[in-house]
Amino acid sequence: MTLTTTADSWSFLLAVILGVPALGAVVVALLPASRDRQARIVATVFAAVTFLLTIAPVFFRDRAGGWSAFGDVPQLIPWVNLDLPWVPALGLDFHLGVDAVSYPLIVLTGLLTLLCCAYTVKKVPEAGAGRTLAALLLVLEVGVLGTFLALDLILFFVFFEVVLLPMFAVIAGWGGPDRRRAARKFVLYTLAGSVLLLLGVIIVVSRAGTGDLIVLTGSPPLSRGTQCLVFALLAVAFAVKAPLWPLHTWLPDAHTEAPTVGSVILAGVLLKMGTYGLIRVGVGVAPDGAAWAAPVLGVLAVVAILAGSLICLRQRELKRLIAYSSVGHMGFVLLGIATLTVTGIQAALIGNVAHGLITGLLFFLVGTIKDRTGTGSIDQLSGLREQAPRLAGLLGFAAVASLGLPGLAGFWGEAFAVVAAVQAGGPFWLTCAALAAVGGALTAAYFLRLLRRVTHGPATPVVRAMRPSIAAAEWFAWAPLVLLTLVVGLAPALILSGTALPIVDLLGGSR
Repeated sequence: MTLTTTADSWSFLLAVILGVPALGAVVVALLPASRDRQARIVATVFAAVTFLLTIAPVFFRDRAGGWSAFGDVPQLIPWVNLDLPWVPALGLDFHLGVDAVSYPLIVLTGLLTLLCCAYTVKKVPEAGAGRTLAALLLVLEVGVLGTFLALDLILFFVFFEVVLLPMFAVIAGWGGPDRRRAARKFVLYTLAGSVLLLLGVIIVVSRAGTGDLIVLTGSPPLSRGTQCLVFALLAVAFAVKAPLWPLHTWLPDAHTEAPTVGSVILAGVLLKMGTYGLIRVGVGVAPDGAAWAAPVLGVLAVVAILAGSLICLRQRELKRLIAYSSVGHMGFVLLGIATLTVTGIQAALIGNVAHGLITGLLFFLVGTIKDRTGTGSIDQLSGLREQAPRLAGLLGFAAVASLGLPGLAGFWGEAFAVVAAVQAGGPFWLTCAALAAVGGALTAAYFLRLLRRVTHGPATPVVRAMRPSIAAAEWFAWAPLVLLTLVVGLAPALILSGTALPIVDLLGGSR
């Protein structure tokens, strides 16, 4: 059972979305080293064009408002669908598509890449190296966008792996004193996950006779035993990328050593490749395997929430604290996925977007504090509100958004992951919901502790010596994230509208 090859003039928009940053990376890399700042501006222009292109698919959502039958199985058509032969001899297709599940993450990727490229125009960790850093950011964008657009398993794997070397280079080339060890650890963990992902993809394609995710989603032609094996392989592979406890140990080191823009991209969109893959590929291709593994995923989610929060309560370094907070937030996302309900998957989707916005903002702010004071030690940073009240206020806003204050973006993913667990019913899921709620309270505790230690009290010498004003490039990078955190918090339907039907499809037609 295969899809008919499809392509119209608008379908090629998806290829253009990938082509623009790829072209931009080549152009920026070819510019002479003497034109470093101009190269960073050119990269920002290419990133801006790509961001505008990522918004465009929403105008085509009405073209795919219904169901279409492939064989006897109803499938939801993507808003924009490009399906062309890629390697005909091997039956591989270049199949891209956008639907309500992938669209918010595609726009988030375009936005964060634009903000990071613009940030490099004024702030480069190493003088004279900004051109290469900007080009690497565009290459990362190609890999991440391709992962969210791919509707063929082989193509998904290719794009999933594209981000590996550029992220290694960003950490190793522009990171802190221990950057090379952190970059090597990132690569080793990711490569281990990649082997499992490749093995799972090979099993699916060989057993099903196709790698097309639309054909495979919902009612895959795989036996229950094969689905359990495939889901186990895919779940571990995606857990490494997310990262989910207990495969998270590379993340704090990578964040601590990475430059500010590297941390923003890593937390904002690279981690989402893991949770998105678990939803789109893991649950979609192997729904019976997902049901079989759901209790294990629920336990791991709750442990991640509690462990991440407890570790954060003991952290004394800003970037490590924010990194470990991601472990807890990804635990809430995993809990939503584990319930295998529409509410739970929707909680995971909005949790992904909220985490990208809020944690991206947190890393921008923490990076600025570290750059201006020369330290990320919480013990040396008290009194920030006395010296830099605007910066302290923005840090407070991002912290309360991350702890899940109602009315801000972070609330919906955490709250409805707990609601989904309650709706799943039974003593097991009710226990998971209760423990997750305790984890939410611990999240509030460590963020309030952070604010008390950093923003209150007498100013330390390094804080008194810092420059209090905020540069235009910093406002440009931070303002959209602040605004969207408010907008998504007040109108979550902007993220969740139209997601119910594709989620039902991913769950095999059941709610």
